[in-house]
Amino acid sequence: MPTPDSVPALRFDHLTLQLPGQARPVLAGVTLTVAAGETVSLVGESGSGKSLTARSALGLLPAGARTSGSVVAAGHSVLTASPGELRTLRSHRAAMVFQNPHAAINPLHRIEDFLIESARHARPAYTDDPSARARALCDAVRLPERVLRQYPHELSGGMLQRVAIAAALMPDPRLLLADEPTTALDATTQAEIIALLAELRDRFRMGLLFITHDLDLAAAISDRVCVMYAGRVIETGTPDRLLAHPRHPYTAALLQATPRPHRRAGHLTPIDGSPPDLDTPLTGCAFAPRCAHRTEICRRQTPPATPVACHHSAALDLHA
Repeated sequence: MPTPDSVPALRFDHLTLQLPGQARPVLAGVTLTVAAGETVSLVGESGSGKSLTARSALGLLPAGARTSGSVVAAGHSVLTASPGELRTLRSHRAAMVFQNPHAAINPLHRIEDFLIESARHARPAYTDDPSARARALCDAVRLPERVLRQYPHELSGGMLQRVAIAAALMPDPRLLLADEPTTALDATTQAEIIALLAELRDRFRMGLLFITHDLDLAAAISDRVCVMYAGRVIETGTPDRLLAHPRHPYTAALLQATPRPHRRAGHLTPIDGSPPDLDTPLTGCAFAPRCAHRTEICRRQTPPATPVACHHSAALDLHA
């Protein structure tokens, strides 16, 4: 019989998602796995499908969306789940931390009231003494107990994000989804939140899917990094290999456009053009119109992901 740690916290198997009236799928065959205690990052430009992939893990799909493939989150088959099963998943087994904690926390309630309300929707074991649970989680996210008596407007953005993380941990989730949780924070607070998420992942043995547009940030927290473009995962690898030896032209272009400690000011190379919009049908490689390495075959065929090295795969190999 499989142990809890041997069962993936999250698995996407060829997930395709099409919205009404759009010429192409928003997500096109997304396949990835997040193990218990593992962090996998999704990286890409805005509109690449990162956030919608994460939301799909909780069944938070746009109205009228048509799906194929499968999504299994914390043991729940999401795409075939009933409304009641989805409520159980969201309140007991999986949780999400969003980019803006101000939008997730009621400004009229004290922090303790907000966390207690979260506890009431979590496992029954926590409803007997939700205040104790709130205090324990404040300690886990390194917030002083006085914060429980304060209102959201009295806290900094970093402290509010810690409160949002504490609320997400109320049900002891097997899976935590973090959708750009550090974007609005300064660099120092950003580093603190990243370290905190890594610590909590290990402490609670959660699978963590981390969404970001920043490859360096992904590398700081991840066991594996998945690069997305136009709804597809186009490269997957360990952070050290991906940053040192990118194999897909898009990954290499992202790195060239990213400020790095060793790169002098003014030596960034922007990526020409824009990602394709959903009204544009795609034939061949979606990145081909922006790619300096394109050939005629790139315009005709969509390259599949293939292994290029140990624990490293890419939909197109620069060095082939």
